[in-house]
Amino acid sequence: MDSTRFSAPLPFDSVAITDGFWQRTMELVRKEVIPYQWETLNDRVPDAAPSYSMRNFRTAAKMQAEKARKGAAYVPPSYTWRGFEALPEDAEHLEEDRFYGFVFQDSDFSKWIEAVGYSLSQHPDPELEKLADGAIDIVCAAQNEDGYLDTYYLINGMDAAWTNMRDHHELYCFGHLTEAAVAYYQATGKDRLLQAACRFADYVDAHFGPEDGKRKGYPGHEVAEMALVRLSEVTGEERYLRLAAYFVNQRGQEPSYFVQEEAERAAREGRPVRPVDLYYYQAEKPVRQQEEAHGHAVRAVYLYSGMADVARKTGDESLFEACKRLWNSIVNEKLYITGGIGATREGEAFSFPFDLPNDSAYSETCAAIGLVFFARRMLQISPDSRYADVMEQALYNTVLSGMALDGKSFFYVNPLSVQPVACRRDQRLSHVKPVRQKWFGCACCPPNIARLASSVAQYAYTAGEDTLFTHLYVGGSVTKMFHGTALTMEMRSNLPWDGRAQAIIHAEAPVQATLAFRLPGWSDNPTVSAGSRQPFVENGYVYFTGEWREGDEITFEMPMPVRIWNADPRVRENLDRVAFTRGPITFCAEEADNGSDLHLLRVDDLDPAHVRVERDGTFGHPTVRLIAQGKRTVPQPGGLYRAAARPAEEDVQIALVPYYAWANRGEGEMTVWLRS
Repeated sequence: MDSTRFSAPLPFDSVAITDGFWQRTMELVRKEVIPYQWETLNDRVPDAAPSYSMRNFRTAAKMQAEKARKGAAYVPPSYTWRGFEALPEDAEHLEEDRFYGFVFQDSDFSKWIEAVGYSLSQHPDPELEKLADGAIDIVCAAQNEDGYLDTYYLINGMDAAWTNMRDHHELYCFGHLTEAAVAYYQATGKDRLLQAACRFADYVDAHFGPEDGKRKGYPGHEVAEMALVRLSEVTGEERYLRLAAYFVNQRGQEPSYFVQEEAERAAREGRPVRPVDLYYYQAEKPVRQQEEAHGHAVRAVYLYSGMADVARKTGDESLFEACKRLWNSIVNEKLYITGGIGATREGEAFSFPFDLPNDSAYSETCAAIGLVFFARRMLQISPDSRYADVMEQALYNTVLSGMALDGKSFFYVNPLSVQPVACRRDQRLSHVKPVRQKWFGCACCPPNIARLASSVAQYAYTAGEDTLFTHLYVGGSVTKMFHGTALTMEMRSNLPWDGRAQAIIHAEAPVQATLAFRLPGWSDNPTVSAGSRQPFVENGYVYFTGEWREGDEITFEMPMPVRIWNADPRVRENLDRVAFTRGPITFCAEEADNGSDLHLLRVDDLDPAHVRVERDGTFGHPTVRLIAQGKRTVPQPGGLYRAAARPAEEDVQIALVPYYAWANRGEGEMTVWLRS
């Protein structure tokens, strides 16, 4: 690895987003989503599945106060986890000193507070900050004096802590708490939650590692790996990086920790040993030997993100090579055209290569978010437009599809074809919802969207010692110090609808610097000019090196043609079908524009130049729609089967709208891939 090309996101206060597209989304998160999700965390949204998250923290904090009052260990009753339990109609009937919800319910709070931190960095809000500080007080009050902070075991009893690493998500909750603590500290300068995360990290470090007497396990659901790297970076504590590397390197080693753990649990519970699907947990072999992305898709890309972080921080070439192999497995064989990953509901997992069903697609919102994490970390190691193209594809399509345009309902699953009656009557499609839901008992996705949308600045730009990289053309300004002198670049952009952009340099004194800009894969022959400066192009980035002065300009002309795509013929579901994109946006056909029975539509003209691009305000903000020439099969009378003949067809115009905006006009059919 060439460490001179490494980069990192800029400090929060170095980037301001004014982009019309993303500012709308970020303001939606700030004004609607964050307050709405706070209500859901406190179980105050009618007809929405309860979270129990803050209730559990309050219960654990009360128990800690009781311990302090009595001056002795408080011993709660012992419960066996039963999974999600619905909130009784009368909330007063909830039992005292009882944990409710999934074992990972703590992470709902963590992702929410992380989103708050990012939002505050762009838009200071004293009332929101006061609310967040109060929530942090509750969480910190729940922490054990030894640093442990997971309400499932704090409430139910610590005797079984760390005995089910595979499924009970203690390190997952730790990871999200740590990510949140770092973000809130970087946004506000307040370190109370950060100190709690460090104490928890110290506790974990004292119990896991290669040393004698420590556990040899690793997270069942990955995220702690990248969180520990981030904690190490902000605190300067090398132990946290070593612990992250340990979790990465220990995974998949023999003897299998998860297999041993299962045998121990079976003996304690007096039951037969159950088989362990190590592929589901990305633990069937050491990570450097893994060549195919498989298992639970969210866990996988969270692991790969942590691997990339560890590779960058330790200079581990073999680990980076493994990351590249796994990246290629995803992008070349298992990626939806919407940027979604994870094709099957069975295990919320990657399927086999080229198995990308449309109507039964799982494509979890969190998996696309994890792919964005992975892509940026690969970019930090190796600035290559292939990584940024996929990051952008996932971000503008599946990630945004996961949230309604009013910010009050969400998709967990993001299919590429929907027939509402099938979702209700076909059990094979019961995971697919034709409209977004207010909340989920397993509510990982909504706060995950909030934290990513609020932190888009961390993905648009990164910087090395002498280079400022632009990965996404997001309007706003970014400031970086070069050899003691500040350079501010003001980006003016109309993406994702127009490929023209302009960057204007502001500097009080001349600045010697390199500015690098991605050449998007969706653009034909993009041109970037910076006056008389001569650029060089490498791996899809154009570089300008020289002295920059106040008022210097860089102009971008990135043609944004409509593209009509075929899938690889090994994708059986899409043989003889086409999909439409323009710029980073994938388009779909909805019943609201084209009537029902979308399966009867056929694209008749495959020349992209003949597709009309129209400005559109249907969804309450400026978008575009595509109008393609097509045919609609006209059903003829007859039996269920009849003699083969070419079907009768009528001419139609097929209207296509951005995929991220589908299902915002009520329930109806939708499809991305159309017959051709």
